[in-house]
Amino acid sequence: MAFRTHLEAVVNQVDGALACSVMGFDGISVDTFQKDEATELDVSGTWVEYANLLTQLKNAAESLKTGTVTEVSVNSDKVLTVMRLLTPEYFLVLALRADGNFGKGRYVLRVTAPQVKAEL
Repeated sequence: MAFRTHLEAVVNQVDGALACSVMGFDGISVDTFQKDEATELDVSGTWVEYANLLTQLKNAAESLKTGTVTEVSVNSDKVLTVMRLLTPEYFLVLALRADGNFGKGRYVLRVTAPQVKAEL
């Protein structure tokens, strides 16, 4: 499984990207690539909490019969976070600086997701 190659490619393709990870809904990271400039950012702790949030959103969408959740973003003053579901158990997550290229981040995750999913 060459997750690291995909994660590093995502981060390197998106201006302002800080880190990318394949996460399980249990909050455990399968693999993560993080730039050195993002060391002050607690991505693993943040993404554990976001995994819980994503689980709740999936359940709400299911109970409301609105369809399957495919992507969620959480945007704060300092960090933009995009999460794209891969399977019922795993998702991709990307953290960007607040001035990062959010649109390109979404696009790169969308085109990378099938490649990562094929390796799960």
